[in-house]
Amino acid sequence: MQESKTVLKSKELTDIVVNGMAEKKASDIRILDLRDVKNAVADFFVICSANSDTQIDAISESVEAEVYKMTQTNPWKKEGKTNKEWILIDYVDVVAHIFRKDRRDFYSLEELWGDAQITEVA
Repeated sequence: MQESKTVLKSKELTDIVVNGMAEKKASDIRILDLRDVKNAVADFFVICSANSDTQIDAISESVEAEVYKMTQTNPWKKEGKTNKEWILIDYVDVVAHIFRKDRRDFYSLEELWGDAQITEVA
């Protein structure tokens, strides 16, 4: 794990992740604030949808590039690059979830974390 050269609050990192998603036209971006949810695994989940495998890749690469550009931080963990249905990029306090639309409906993270405060990004 690479140490961050810039200390960021999780909310600031969330905003950077959202910008990376928006750069590649991610749809239905939502921020789940998990800070007041008991036993939450992170402070924030940032969830978006993509229309194709190509767009899923582009969004994930944009998120990583944007976060690195602003913080010189690499993800702690990444999953899903192979199957391209759901890519997870874990920055410990902030976790980005990039779904193909049908997979997002299937997994329904917003419902699983129903106690979270949810913000829709325009």
